[in-house]
Amino acid sequence: MKKRIPGFIIVLILLFTTVQCAKKGMPEGGPIDEEPPKFIKANPENYSTNFDADEIRIFFDEYIKLEKPQQQIIISPPMDPKPNIMPLGTARKDIKIEIFDTLEENTTYTINFGSSIVDNNESNPYDYFKFVFSTGDYIDSLSISGKVKDARLKAPASPVSVMLYEIDSSFTDSIVYKKTPRYVTYSQDSTFNFSLENLKAGTYRMVGIQDGNANYLYNPKNEKIGFIANNITIPTDSTFEITVFKENLEFEPKRPSILKGNQILFGYEGSTDLDSLSINLLTPKPEGYISRVVKDPKTDTLYYWFNIKPKTDSLNFEIVTPATRDTLLARLGSLERDSLVVNTETGSLNKDFKFKANTPIIQYQDDLISIMDKDSASVDFNTEFNPLQNELVLKFNKVPENNYRVTALPGAITDLFQETNDTIVKNLTTKALSEYGTVVLTIQNINSFPVVVQLTDVKGEVLEEQYSEDSNKFTFRYLNPGQFLVRVISDDNANRKWDTGDYLKKRQPEQIRYFPDTLDIRANWDWNEAIRLED
Repeated sequence: MKKRIPGFIIVLILLFTTVQCAKKGMPEGGPIDEEPPKFIKANPENYSTNFDADEIRIFFDEYIKLEKPQQQIIISPPMDPKPNIMPLGTARKDIKIEIFDTLEENTTYTINFGSSIVDNNESNPYDYFKFVFSTGDYIDSLSISGKVKDARLKAPASPVSVMLYEIDSSFTDSIVYKKTPRYVTYSQDSTFNFSLENLKAGTYRMVGIQDGNANYLYNPKNEKIGFIANNITIPTDSTFEITVFKENLEFEPKRPSILKGNQILFGYEGSTDLDSLSINLLTPKPEGYISRVVKDPKTDTLYYWFNIKPKTDSLNFEIVTPATRDTLLARLGSLERDSLVVNTETGSLNKDFKFKANTPIIQYQDDLISIMDKDSASVDFNTEFNPLQNELVLKFNKVPENNYRVTALPGAITDLFQETNDTIVKNLTTKALSEYGTVVLTIQNINSFPVVVQLTDVKGEVLEEQYSEDSNKFTFRYLNPGQFLVRVISDDNANRKWDTGDYLKKRQPEQIRYFPDTLDIRANWDWNEAIRLED
């Protein structure tokens, strides 16, 4: 007698078998799409002449989106108001451009999309697509190219807008502050090259701006500028190099404010020789009134200190520099002032020991300061006082693997309020020579002297520098292990520092050239090479 299998069990077996088969045969997905979108057509057609439409539609073979359109899409000449460009935030198979500007006659316009057009799924970019049209009978076809550099950095920190202004009867040098250019493009991210295309013949001024707000105007407070000194006549076979720099702004003090008792804060913008700056009180001074000015080490701020508060609710000041004179009013309050606190910077083998105070130092006594080494032998030293930095520097010869004790007895330092220090004892230890590295450079292609040779970290902060009027050999000792860059300043005016440019005065910044490689300096190791700087 045969046993019959219940029907529901047969159904379960069939379902289980079907699921297993489905799992074995289930597709795991095809290859990743690496193809960019493809342009199909445009309405009006790309490279149209006698253009008079107020809307452009550009069609692709798949859904696309626009990435960072504000930074990527360049319209040249610029339109005002700017056109509306879609899609924004959603994917579609076309780009729609709504034009609101009254376009110029007989002018070729270029809408360069950079790398903004990407497919919706994998973000594969359709690089450097551009839509070109002319309101006249023909498309302008001339072009120029070049490269951008940064005056102080090894490479520009952000793209540079390269602009052409047509030289005509309305042109003035101040046009960069007031009017958008005739043509504009961006430098490329990695190569820093640029090209301007579909240009008409003519004479132009070329300017580069790190245009942070993308308004095609130069804002000296926040932006860098570079320029080609001579006008450019197109067509030309020349290539161009633009070096952008941050201009020194004219000194401008801000309204002062009371910070603490007997201390007024003067913020400022711009630059000037602070050693020649003076802040003069115009309000009648009480007998015995003394004041001091101290610079904030990190910000554009001056602190005006005074020992006796005048019997008034406000003070009138004049701030005088070699080029400016300003009158300002400061309201007083009843805040408590700081009491003297003296801190130290211990330095190292090639760095000086410093006393730094939170209130202005007005007097110091060398005979109340002493330095002893590890053998309890007295160490000779010299003192140097820097009033603007409010620091007392002790200069003495240090040797490796030694201990030093610096002692300042009570009364060694006196501040503006006749407060003196308590006993200060500070120990410092110098490391062994084996813990440092050394760099010995012979620079083969210095173009002219004098020069300032600097070692910087990879972010460009200066760590060591030397000055030379004739020698191309430089030795940097006692370097902490790390990575360094070498840069050389052509000190054209022999003032031992780098000077920036000035656009209106047509003065280029002093040239800075880099050694292209990074120095990897290790402990107990000499890096000794003959090098060539980048041109």
